[in-house]
Amino acid sequence: MTARPKRPAARRAPASEPGPKRPAARRASASKAGVEVEVGGRRLVLKNLDKVFYPEAGFTKGDVVDYYARIAPALLPHLAGRPLTMKRYPEGVEGMFFYEKRCPPHRPEWVHTAKVWSERNDEFIDYCVVNDLPSLIWAASIADLELHTSLSLARAIDTPTTIVFDLDPGPPADVVTCCEVALLVRKLLHRLELEVYPKTSGSKGLQLYVPLGGRATYDETKPFAHAVAQVLERAHPKLVVERMKKDLRVGKVLVDWSQNDPHKTTVCVYSLRARARPTVSAPVTWAEVEKAARTRRGDGLVLEAKDVLRRVERMGDLFEPVLTRRQRLPGPDGVERVRLS
Repeated sequence: MTARPKRPAARRAPASEPGPKRPAARRASASKAGVEVEVGGRRLVLKNLDKVFYPEAGFTKGDVVDYYARIAPALLPHLAGRPLTMKRYPEGVEGMFFYEKRCPPHRPEWVHTAKVWSERNDEFIDYCVVNDLPSLIWAASIADLELHTSLSLARAIDTPTTIVFDLDPGPPADVVTCCEVALLVRKLLHRLELEVYPKTSGSKGLQLYVPLGGRATYDETKPFAHAVAQVLERAHPKLVVERMKKDLRVGKVLVDWSQNDPHKTTVCVYSLRARARPTVSAPVTWAEVEKAARTRRGDGLVLEAKDVLRRVERMGDLFEPVLTRRQRLPGPDGVERVRLS
């Protein structure tokens, strides 16, 4: 596949496209084979940058690389140290895709990896770990549109740093319905003195993150999350479901607690999603969630790459507390306290 090379992703943003400044990079050379750039002291060849990855929006591979270069200051702290599962779309969002857990053998030697035991494969798997800008741009250059990370760091794979609730609407329920359920989750967790932070899934729903102090294990967090989902289903049976069976989910919101598992991943905050348009899994404020629930309008929660860049410039990283806040589950009787609440 050949295409006329675009300028490298590190060019300065035009005034009409506000957003975080791109980290320093410079063009080394260009040819029909691609554009060679230097990023953070590493050399990369970026190919086929004019290839359209999101046809409805005319969003190209070059735009993908450019987005990840510009969002990197906010994104990288959420990727650092975590095993990465890549979801690659070599022909764009309308083409075939595949998940890749094993870090590709053709990776540059400076891309960090981490060995994580796989019970299914009965062996260690070398995952990519994206700790820096060159590694992020390399991942984008091989069409890794979506970045899916573990809830734990590679160095402590059995100790999640957060609990996640994935709110997935069953039609005709929608993101507005998810906002209603998110407010119920927040109210319940506040009774247990736990703060929770919302982000869009970048698809149809919302995801809620509860930062922890790094002491709980999945054997504690998964039953706790399950108990929360069960309590909500019992209290709001016409609105909430905690079981995955599709025939139970019509018109309701699945509070998916099962992601709290060492073998599962969740789409990382600020990751692009492979939808018709370049939507992003983006942090939102509780005020925005409340407004959507009150007005019954969820269009403000559909955020594309350009929107997210502007928001980060204006509001900073709304998800930073997920990295910095330390919270404890409510003790060994925490699950029972949820069930009785």
